[in-house]
Amino acid sequence: MILTIVAAISLILLIVNLVFEYKRDLMMLQQNSYRPERYMGWLRKSGDSTSVIRLIALVVFFIDLYAVGHQYFGLVLAAFFAIYASAKEAKAKYKKPLAWTARVKRIYTTVWLLTAVIAGIVLLIFKPVGAADILYMLSLTMLGAYCASHVMMIVTDYILSPVEKLINRKYYNQARDILRQMPDLKIVGITGSYGKTSTKHYLYRILSEQFDTLMTPGSYNTTLGVIRTIREYLKPYNEIFIVEMGAKARGDIKEICDLVNPGYGIITAVGPQHLESFRTIDNVQATKFELADAIPADGFVVVNDDFNKIADRKVTNTTCLRYGVRSDDAPYRAENVIYTSAGTEFDVTGPDGWQLSLKTRLMGECNVSDLLAAVVMAHKLGVPDSKIAVAVASIEPVEHRLSVKSTPGGITILDDAFNSNPVGSKMAVEVLGSFKTGKRIIITPGMIELGSEQFDLNFEFGKHIGQFADVAIIVGAYNREAIVAGIKEIKDFPQENIYQPSTFAEAQQILAGLAAKGDVVLYENDLPDTFK
Repeated sequence: MILTIVAAISLILLIVNLVFEYKRDLMMLQQNSYRPERYMGWLRKSGDSTSVIRLIALVVFFIDLYAVGHQYFGLVLAAFFAIYASAKEAKAKYKKPLAWTARVKRIYTTVWLLTAVIAGIVLLIFKPVGAADILYMLSLTMLGAYCASHVMMIVTDYILSPVEKLINRKYYNQARDILRQMPDLKIVGITGSYGKTSTKHYLYRILSEQFDTLMTPGSYNTTLGVIRTIREYLKPYNEIFIVEMGAKARGDIKEICDLVNPGYGIITAVGPQHLESFRTIDNVQATKFELADAIPADGFVVVNDDFNKIADRKVTNTTCLRYGVRSDDAPYRAENVIYTSAGTEFDVTGPDGWQLSLKTRLMGECNVSDLLAAVVMAHKLGVPDSKIAVAVASIEPVEHRLSVKSTPGGITILDDAFNSNPVGSKMAVEVLGSFKTGKRIIITPGMIELGSEQFDLNFEFGKHIGQFADVAIIVGAYNREAIVAGIKEIKDFPQENIYQPSTFAEAQQILAGLAAKGDVVLYENDLPDTFK
């Protein structure tokens, strides 16, 4: 009787632990676009399948497997493991937590059904006798499912793939039909290695002064995200639809363009971001210019000539309007840029003597560049200069994209934590360096998804930190070696001001001990969960 109770408690605890683990694995599958090859790529890079806690689970599993005659010991050991693993996962916080979409619910339900089927097969094969033996065998099955949870998730995704394809095709056709019923809707596509989300927000704010405008919300920048936006948010009275277009492989942008048929487009950047998946910068260029290739002859595309892989790419199928902050050849330019404590002032100049003076609360050259793209697009779509100026002056920084905050203790926070790339990170550090009161502190794990250039670009990032910051807190081991080596290239940077915590929680403890009134803290990037 006592053994049965212990077995029942152990089973319940192991099921609870498996609930947590399946949710975490499903979160990672979602972050990898439900694509098994990307999910397995994450497994290879993260080492999650051979993590310490999973190896402990495997040891406990084999102990339980051979614990015949010592079931009490095996059950108690499994129960303690389940409590530890569940508590650890319950306290974990993620940058992009699991979104409970209909697809996620289908996968989650199916993986549990698969687990139940496996448990039934185990009972049929081993034919345990008595309640205690049955519960013991089920406990062993739940522990085995935990050890093989990645495989369970991949198999479940494979089982459901025909169903998902049918559902996606149905939604695709619905979205296409909605757009066909709105022939006067102007559609603006925005893509780029970085800057597309900020540009989308800025353009939305400016166009809304003149038109009824909709933009894809959040990070809805995949085909499915755009489909969902059309089905759930697009209204018959909308005049302009701004579509952010993300990509991790060639053809991703074209797939979105084939659905929405944009009449206008903006390409903000072509850089080494996501080289890990694209392999070469030429693949990045080809993918981003899938947007330009889709624009009809009577439309136009606005492109950023500050990037060599944009400036050297000809566009012949439609009108191409080139802009730049640093490019001397771009017809549309941001000039006379002045940074103040209140934000930024600059002039926009264009062909035929067009000029517009603007003020914004945004800071940093990257924001000026993104604003410039939005201003050019709005100007060409017919928004009066006066309305553009009013909109730009009222734009709030996009959260976690070099937004400025002040703490009650008099510390200035530069929040650039959402993402980090070679251009944006350099500009953010330069903004940090523009502050002259107090210590200039940066907290960063570095940049990711840079492929073969990962070390070199983070090394250069470290050199830039050494030139413009006073204190560097480098989080985690992913880019530590490269960044620290880069900082040490700057001989007059105090070595004692380099801190190397393992987690952001430890970084916060370090910051609490050294930050004082008047200091400025830059949070540059926060690694997504796929890299933790």
